[in-house]
Amino acid sequence: MRPDLPPLSVAQRAELAGATFLLLVCAASALGPLVAGSGWWWLCAFVSAGVLATGVGLRAIRTPVLLVPLLQGVAFVMLLTLCFGGTTSFAFIVPTGDTFGLFGSLMEGARVTIQQQSPPAVPVPALLFALALGIGLVTIVADLLVQVTRMPALAAAPALVPIMIPGFVIEDGAQPHTLIATAAAFLVLLRVDVRVRRIGVVRERELAGEDAPTVVAPARIPVVPTLAATVGMGAIGLIVASVLTAATPSISTSVFVGSGGNGTLFARGVSPFIDLGRDLRRPGPVDAFHYVTEHGDRPYFTLLTLDRFEGEVWGVSMRGLDSDNGVDEMPRPIGLANAVQSEEHRIQVTMDGLSTNWLPLPYPTAAIEGLRGSWFWDRLSMTVRSADTSTSGQRYTATLVDLSPTPSQLRAASDRVPTLVQPFLTLPDEVPQVIRDTAAAVTAGAPTRYDAAVAIQDWLRGSEFSYSTESPVREGYDGGGFEVIAAFLEAKQGYCVHFASTMAVFAREIGIPSRIAVGYTAGTSTEGRVNGRTVVQVDSHDLHAWPELYFEGVGWVPFEPTPGRGVVPAYTRENAGAANPFPSSSAGASAAATGRPELDPDRGLNQGAASAEVGVLGVSARVAAVALGVLLVLLAPALLRAGQRRSRRRRVRRGPGPAAAAWSEVRATVRDLGVPVPPSATPRTFATALAARPAFAEDAGGALSVLRDAVERERYGPPTPDGRHGHDPDELLEALGEVLHALEHDAPTPARWRARLLPASLLGALGELAGGRIARGA
Repeated sequence: MRPDLPPLSVAQRAELAGATFLLLVCAASALGPLVAGSGWWWLCAFVSAGVLATGVGLRAIRTPVLLVPLLQGVAFVMLLTLCFGGTTSFAFIVPTGDTFGLFGSLMEGARVTIQQQSPPAVPVPALLFALALGIGLVTIVADLLVQVTRMPALAAAPALVPIMIPGFVIEDGAQPHTLIATAAAFLVLLRVDVRVRRIGVVRERELAGEDAPTVVAPARIPVVPTLAATVGMGAIGLIVASVLTAATPSISTSVFVGSGGNGTLFARGVSPFIDLGRDLRRPGPVDAFHYVTEHGDRPYFTLLTLDRFEGEVWGVSMRGLDSDNGVDEMPRPIGLANAVQSEEHRIQVTMDGLSTNWLPLPYPTAAIEGLRGSWFWDRLSMTVRSADTSTSGQRYTATLVDLSPTPSQLRAASDRVPTLVQPFLTLPDEVPQVIRDTAAAVTAGAPTRYDAAVAIQDWLRGSEFSYSTESPVREGYDGGGFEVIAAFLEAKQGYCVHFASTMAVFAREIGIPSRIAVGYTAGTSTEGRVNGRTVVQVDSHDLHAWPELYFEGVGWVPFEPTPGRGVVPAYTRENAGAANPFPSSSAGASAAATGRPELDPDRGLNQGAASAEVGVLGVSARVAAVALGVLLVLLAPALLRAGQRRSRRRRVRRGPGPAAAAWSEVRATVRDLGVPVPPSATPRTFATALAARPAFAEDAGGALSVLRDAVERERYGPPTPDGRHGHDPDELLEALGEVLHALEHDAPTPARWRARLLPASLLGALGELAGGRIARGA
């Protein structure tokens, strides 16, 4: 605070806090386009109001200025505990070690949800925690600028933080009405500060008296210049915010981050097929998960689907999560009619080493139980991903819808393609002629689209093709783009990504919507049993990619064109249903050892249990250390003050200057309790002021006189060889005890607790060292 400004009253501080609150909640509303709903805004308003109210209350009881932000931080942590701590806290507001561990998990979840979600994001608990944490920190900084330094114009800096964030995420940045509202709130804050300053100056003059000489500004400050300056500053802030928001490139268009079209999963520009191929060539299987089924099902498990093809690479269309799409109940897939025979079977899945934000599930799934975190399904792909956690350590039960379409149903499927599915027909214009010619030749004479699809599958599984993970790398055609497919058709050697991408492109070329599923085959049965049922283990050797084609009335149907891998669907076999003019051939190529794709760019799909355990222990140790450190910081003033009191009592008993030591303790206690006695007073004046208090009317007054006379004799009397001036230590200690007891008995309870926990005598020197300007008026 500047030295020429008078101290603020409680009402004035409340006015400034209210204006600050208005500014911050208006600024926070700029995040509206990024987060769905309005509940998050009310949470931010609650946290901000709590922090500001704490500051007003602490200053009302004259808490040392440097302690206010620290105690606001403590109150802020308690608010976070109230909102997010749950059963880990004590009395809902006191955090424990488990609470800080939960906070760490929420922050990690917030990092994941920010990476995985697109705006408007579902306000999952982790994201809400990050928003509450951010607004709380911004509020503490703004309160410090407004209340302590008395420079509210600088409060625009923390208010700009939420305003600028949309500019990094969406192209339009913050909405204009949000900027206008924030600028108006900023003007209100400046006007309140001007009013508070003017009232303070007038009040200071009145207290000084009419005849007292003063050098102050006029009591009546001209309104027009003040308004002009205020409006000018607000306009500048608005212009700066608008320019920064408009000029800042969003994440979706920034050349430094890359296009957001591919989604976060492959945001680093690496083809998922190249990733998968690299891991297929990596020896040594790693357990991913295991499962148990009630009916002996052996399904494929889909992680994600690649549906967008741009000629060079297949990609994932990352659609925004919908908070209504909870996994406790999932809809029937698009295009699936009731005529298709289906049964629901339950599968219990337990994660081993798999760690990704996509949930491995059989397609289609009707419901999922037992998941931790926030998981949502996508309507088009029916894949499930998390907004704030991963599959690591998960155990859940999925309800599989076991479909049994017949060849006749597939042949009878309409050629009509629903609007939602039409994007799955898209191919770039520059389709190589070899792809067009080969697709036409393989499907020539097929009476239906189903027969054409089976023809493509059988041709790719024929004796002309062989499975190889090395040839694509050696010959330089690894991946799934047009050039790769053309080279693959010539070499006729490749692995699942080449076969799947070739069939998907052929299908689109002849008018069948297609996409590619990436996940795991059925796994391997083990000797393990759970309730008499076989445990099936899925590991990195089971990683796979396969095409899915759309048929109206049946929906998305998987095919298996890779020779020697997986299982050929029953509805595509030679003798299934009606006659099939295209013979099915079996491949003699054996499946090579496979590895794992790095589907999560930040974390591997498989992590050892030992490293996970070490990580958990490390986090627990850090949380315990942080909690212990916070406790020691909070108790440090009280502990230091207690040590100081014991040191002075030892000096009274054995050291030199015993009366001075006892008198110093009296003066320190007076300051701790907030007794209004001038600190520069002489011992006699000081004692006279204390003796006027009710608690010193009897014995305590005599004890005070003993200490006063002793310190005066010690200060002004002749020196003695031992420096103790003949004082009886027991008499001094007894008098000191009576005086301290009287002081505490005379003080109200809040003052006594403040003296114990936040002793002003101990912290006063620090405050004066930090700056007398701030200590004078804050």
